[in-house]
Amino acid sequence: MVNFSSRELRDLLVAWLALGLAFSLLYVPVSVTTITDVLASAVFLEEFALSLATVGVAFLLHELAHKVVAVHFGQHAEFRADFGMLALAVAGGLAGFLFAAPGAVHHRGRITPREHGLIALAGPLTNVALAVVSLGVFVVAPDIGWRGLFINVLLAGFNMIPFGPLDGATVLQWNKAVYAAAAVITIGPALVLFLGV
Repeated sequence: MVNFSSRELRDLLVAWLALGLAFSLLYVPVSVTTITDVLASAVFLEEFALSLATVGVAFLLHELAHKVVAVHFGQHAEFRADFGMLALAVAGGLAGFLFAAPGAVHHRGRITPREHGLIALAGPLTNVALAVVSLGVFVVAPDIGWRGLFINVLLAGFNMIPFGPLDGATVLQWNKAVYAAAAVITIGPALVLFLGV
């Protein structure tokens, strides 16, 4: 059974709101002299709601997928927000650029390489599923659908890069064939979307 501590729920809420704020600031230009007016504007509030529903959900469901699979394999797993990176994301949104690393699910307990690989794979595959859902949403709500598609394709592809602490490195270390198959449906669409290849 998946349980959440009060600290974890707080961290999830703060990360969700901070990501929504960061991306809203990126899309709605703000200056020191206009920040009060902009934050209270209907345009900003609409952008904030859109960012919460797309970017925030994409990041948090990615992390929660790691948690659910880790718990399935008998791990103790909890999301911890990285408050420094969240502050940097908000500052980046204000400055017109953004790199978001809201936190991560930390898990512990005995685990096999296969289980570790499947835990890592769960996040990017969740983003692939959300990207497919976003395609359907695009038909009836283009703004939400396109934003959801964009961020989920980006997250799935980026996280499957086989480098450092990213999910792709863990999956590749476990099983090269699984990594190759996963890369086709994660990195492949990201390359198509961003490079047109």
